[in-house]
Amino acid sequence: MRDTEAAGRAPSIRVEFPAEGPAGPVDGVALVFLDRPKVLNALDFVMIAELTDALEALDGDPACRVIVLTGAGERAFAAGADINELAVQTPTTLLADDHFHRWERLKRIRKPLIAAVRGFALGGGCELAMTCDLIVAGDDAQFGQPEIRLGVMPGAGGTQRLTRAIGKARAMELVLTGATIDAREAEARGLVTRVVPAAETVAAALELAATVAGMPPLAVIAAKDAVNRAEELGLEDGLAFERRSFYLLFGSHDQREGMAAFVEKRRPSWTGS
Repeated sequence: MRDTEAAGRAPSIRVEFPAEGPAGPVDGVALVFLDRPKVLNALDFVMIAELTDALEALDGDPACRVIVLTGAGERAFAAGADINELAVQTPTTLLADDHFHRWERLKRIRKPLIAAVRGFALGGGCELAMTCDLIVAGDDAQFGQPEIRLGVMPGAGGTQRLTRAIGKARAMELVLTGATIDAREAEARGLVTRVVPAAETVAAALELAATVAGMPPLAVIAAKDAVNRAEELGLEDGLAFERRSFYLLFGSHDQREGMAAFVEKRRPSWTGS
């Protein structure tokens, strides 16, 4: 499907700014829904385009400090790509249209992304969850890369991120057999941050987001970048990157405020400057 063919279609992405979470205010947190519940939030090209636009807009909004991403409905975060759309693709259309470039844009979002996963996170849904910085999983969540059963393989980072998250042996098994893992195994293997009762998934993600949003914004962005670089750089280069980022934060108002507040035994007031 071309983006222009979606004229008149309801938006696939919904953005909310909740004022309250289970533990109190959640200032600075945006809640983004993948909103195609009738098809288990299947990811088509239009949805990925809308998601990219929404996340980039939030990334540039100083009022937003943390983004929670979840699926509408209770059955799926995202059950995978829209197979009806992919089935008609050819190497030529995939190369010419290059819809997959948006996945590269998603990984460049600077603000923390927290996935709140209930139900299926399969194929592209698993890949999307893994582009996030933290994953809060309901105890009904299922993760996997079942593309092999369709005659293809993961194409949006599944072979790379899953291997880094859970190790080569188990990732190879999941990718080659199309099997899935449940939330508890995903947690034990380091794929997800925490597992909570299914009905509490979004609330728990909002609570975590509120905690992160309460931290100094520049330090959060720098720390996220440094942790992500750990997967891409050798140890010496990673340590050098971390040290430079550490030094640069000493030019910020928030560094001076944070250390002054500690000495004065008061709550700091972050400005993101």
